[in-house]
Amino acid sequence: MDKPTDPLMPHKPMTLLVTGGAGFIGSNFIHHWLKRYPDDKIINLDFLTYAGNLANLKDVENLPNYKFVKGDIRDAELVDKLMADVDMVVHFAAESHVDRSVLNPDVFLETNVMGTHTLLKSALKHKVKRFHHVSTDEVFGSLELNTKEKFTEETPYDPRSPYSASKAASDHLVRAYGETYGLNYSITNCSNNYGPYHFPEKLFPLAITNLIEGKKVPVYGDGLNVRDWLFVEDHARAIEKVLLTDNPPRRTYLVGGLNKDISNLEVVKLILKLMDKDESMIEFVKDRPGHDRRYSVDWSKIEKELGWQPSVDLEEGLKQTIKWYQDHPEWWKPLKEREKDYFKKQYNSN
Repeated sequence: MDKPTDPLMPHKPMTLLVTGGAGFIGSNFIHHWLKRYPDDKIINLDFLTYAGNLANLKDVENLPNYKFVKGDIRDAELVDKLMADVDMVVHFAAESHVDRSVLNPDVFLETNVMGTHTLLKSALKHKVKRFHHVSTDEVFGSLELNTKEKFTEETPYDPRSPYSASKAASDHLVRAYGETYGLNYSITNCSNNYGPYHFPEKLFPLAITNLIEGKKVPVYGDGLNVRDWLFVEDHARAIEKVLLTDNPPRRTYLVGGLNKDISNLEVVKLILKLMDKDESMIEFVKDRPGHDRRYSVDWSKIEKELGWQPSVDLEEGLKQTIKWYQDHPEWWKPLKEREKDYFKKQYNSN
């Protein structure tokens, strides 16, 4: 689903170490990269936690230029071994679900902070050409509803959950390695991604798969929380631009997908409309603690400097996403069955 106007970006064949490549965004990135640059090699390091799924990569698992390694990014010996012949690191691996960070914050600090630190030390040791760190807009905190304020690359950090605090800490570590040791890094702070292979506890896939199953869609609180939604393929395109454009070192870019605000409730209503369901399928549930009210991303810097912009609007991206889940029940049904106790606890649902 590459934009037809996106030209290939010529470069010498190289090896990328992708951490967390069996997760939602990481696996979509791997598909995107190998389709575009079949002469490059990808090493995928993933610990296969609950959100890591090798079924995401069935289409590439037998390619000669793709290698999967099961392992922990905190394992310094393993990381050192893999980093030896790597040109670039694309670091997706992270504990990433806010709800789970509220229930168990310890693992978020261990993986997101200490794991990133382990990778940075090894990248510096092996003189990796670029360390790209994939982060989140949640590090900037929460914006007021009904304002025109947006997050920019200059927005002060103000994390409000254990998840966003751990990602903020990892961002600071990456920049510190650049300033202190000269590591060539880049950072993208992305908004909420959606699309194929999205773990079905998140809002979009949960809503879509619940409706396919004839179940109601849980909506936190009053549903007026606002998020910026980014189609995952567009995120992969943005990272490609950051990695392969001859831009100055040590740059940060915000990557978002929308031009105007839309509430979670409005998004759910749009999904209902696209799936020919009525609003009786909405079920309001107790809000989660510290639920950020609004995110909005100004992505004009990456558009101006690198020529990137989203290729689809929200409605078109949702149509493609809904069709993918309708066509792939064999992918998501086992995951929902495996996690049914979590769903029952979190959403009071069956």
